[in-house]
Amino acid sequence: MTTEGSREGANRAQTHLTRLTLTNFRNYAALSLDLRPGAVIFTGDNGAGKTNLLEAISLFTPGRGLRRAPYGEIAREGGDGGFALHTRLDGPLGEIEIGTGVAGGEAPGEGGRRVRINGAATRSAEDMLEWLRVVWLTPAMDALFTGPAGDRRRFLDRLVLAIDGSHGQRALDYEKAMRGRNRLLAEGSRDGAWFEAIETQMAETGVAIAAARSEMVRLLSAMIEKLPSDGPFPQADIALAGELESEIDTMPAVDVEEKFRRALANGRDRDRAAGRTLDGPHRSDLLVRHRPKSMPAELCSTGEQKALLVGLILSHARLTAEMSGLTPVLLLDEIAAHLDAGRRAALFSILEELNCQAFMTGTDAALFSSLRGRAQFLNVDHGTVVPSTGA
Repeated sequence: MTTEGSREGANRAQTHLTRLTLTNFRNYAALSLDLRPGAVIFTGDNGAGKTNLLEAISLFTPGRGLRRAPYGEIAREGGDGGFALHTRLDGPLGEIEIGTGVAGGEAPGEGGRRVRINGAATRSAEDMLEWLRVVWLTPAMDALFTGPAGDRRRFLDRLVLAIDGSHGQRALDYEKAMRGRNRLLAEGSRDGAWFEAIETQMAETGVAIAAARSEMVRLLSAMIEKLPSDGPFPQADIALAGELESEIDTMPAVDVEEKFRRALANGRDRDRAAGRTLDGPHRSDLLVRHRPKSMPAELCSTGEQKALLVGLILSHARLTAEMSGLTPVLLLDEIAAHLDAGRRAALFSILEELNCQAFMTGTDAALFSSLRGRAQFLNVDHGTVVPSTGA
């Protein structure tokens, strides 16, 4: 049965990469690929470089990519310490070319990555969001529900960033201010003026972060409600655990800021003893429940957790398309091996309904055999990528 959401996806023009070029990136000295719309399947042995290709695509969006690796690790060993990535896109806004990378010899770091769109330097990596949205799911995220709260915060912030490009800068500004406050605490400083200035900035950016997260949870929950209750990927109930996030829903933002600023000021002695800031959005958590079983996600089986996670990513992809007008590119690393045959077939069908370009990896091409004739199959072999017929 075709849903309203799937009809909208079919009617929305697909944003897709038509060419991808890598230079001195991971295990690729030089590589150029012509790509087709729809599903693109990378198959090959473990360690051949399949995930490296997904990581390259993930860097055409703000942030550190799907591995969050330092740029010094991304550059090919034996190269000059730099790397370059280039893609040509085709979408509802026409054809566009985006390049990004780090020059050899420069100190690696977020500030060192440069972005050019149609040959012109941009002010920041956020400018890429005007042309391309990228959403990903990797095996490292399988422990999302059972791992530390920090992993779930980063997951949620990535969901926000795919729609709200300024969220990344807010997070960087908050972290910078918090590091400054923690440094004053460690030095035993009693300089009230310094503390007040830093805590004011933390209150402003911290509440903005909490508000953006709260809005994402609200919007994503509404999108989840549109899914069938008996679908292959179970509906999730999601909520935020955090004082700022709970207050932002019931109080004006300016009042929440003032309350948080006072809490930071009153908590200096406690935080000094702890050696760190104990209050703020850096302590919040994302809570997820398996709705059909009415069970916290962390108590579900491994298979149920994977299905929940896939459902969240697909719902977020729909939301991103609806909010931005751009169908996102999906990166699904080793996705098929962790799903049974029924859910694999359902996933492939949903991806077609979304009308998105989806890059998937796997060691066993047979898991993608149902896509033969409907997908582009490429075999990856330690620095080379060649067409294949699939399973």
